[in-house]
Amino acid sequence: MHFDSSVLPQRPAWIEIDLARLRRNLQLIRADLPKPVQLLAVVKDDAYGHGAIDAAQVALEEGATFLGVSTLDEAVSLRDAGIKARILLLGERQESELPWCVAYDLTVCLNNVHTAVKLSRVAAGFERRVPVHVKINSGMTRYGVRWDEAFPLLEAIGNEPWLQLEGAMTHFSQSDEEVKDFAMLQMSRFDEVLTLAKHHRVAVPMQHLCNSGGFLDLPQAHRDMVRVGILMYGIFPSQVCRRLEGIQPVMAIKARIAALQRLLPGEHVGYGMRYTATAPRRIAVLPIGYGDGFPRVRNQGYALLHGKRAPILGGIAMDALMVDVTDIPEAQMWDEAVLMGEQGNEVITARDMAQLKNSVTYDVLTGWRLRLRRKCVNGKAGQ
Repeated sequence: MHFDSSVLPQRPAWIEIDLARLRRNLQLIRADLPKPVQLLAVVKDDAYGHGAIDAAQVALEEGATFLGVSTLDEAVSLRDAGIKARILLLGERQESELPWCVAYDLTVCLNNVHTAVKLSRVAAGFERRVPVHVKINSGMTRYGVRWDEAFPLLEAIGNEPWLQLEGAMTHFSQSDEEVKDFAMLQMSRFDEVLTLAKHHRVAVPMQHLCNSGGFLDLPQAHRDMVRVGILMYGIFPSQVCRRLEGIQPVMAIKARIAALQRLLPGEHVGYGMRYTATAPRRIAVLPIGYGDGFPRVRNQGYALLHGKRAPILGGIAMDALMVDVTDIPEAQMWDEAVLMGEQGNEVITARDMAQLKNSVTYDVLTGWRLRLRRKCVNGKAGQ
């Protein structure tokens, strides 16, 4: 008998990515933007766990003009997959990365004069003029040059013959909150820099400030481009930001029942005997656990089986969790369960998972481990 690892039986636990929903979300976002405003699709961290190559291809097909990533590895992986679109490399770059940035036709964010000079020398060696965007720290205090120190950097880049000052950007730290005072202050600081640049005839053709929250709630900050991340994957950045009707989550987490057990009164479930039955129970074991990124909770949360909620019993193990199916007698071996997503009229949201994890939805989406295979459904990129 011949064994080929390419047809290895699939583990009965997986991440499901609905590409039709991703496509529709992007269509809704693009339709909500004024036509001149460009869309940058943020596909860093493997597109928030959704698969960067597929997500990038769908985003480009639906009108995105830029892709945004955080690491050189992420950018090179997209290029190696045949993606030729503009890629904005966010964050800070080591000097050793600069030749790769030029060779792979990446648009670099610059935060200081030293890196600008180094990049210009590298670009000269390639005899290729490199487009760059200056990150202005308007109050987020992460990457970027302080707003009150930014103009000399803009001016220095403008004087480098092998650099093209294409854009300036900043990042809101509270764009999705009800009170927008700090976002307005950040926008004012950003505009001070651009006004000074205009006064000194330093051209900055492209301005972009908005993340998903800014896109939804700060139309005055849309400018030339918006950078949309979590919203395109169907998750609103907060509970108070504007809703865009029709947006739907793209990711679901699923597993199949791998074992069924009886539990008698006084018997226990899982490590530490964290659950003790007070009556006869029927237990289903799902082959997914904290080793896959599921929150390590005890007697909290649910799975969906046959459109009903099955409570989690005991503690989450590395490779398994147990749910109570006493009231779901139709549940049988290898039935499909939903840990995050929809089944029938029930839903478990990423925000529900974030509450279990005592974290945020971004952490939930990106926290699933690689050993959970990703399965794309409802179309593919290129359709």
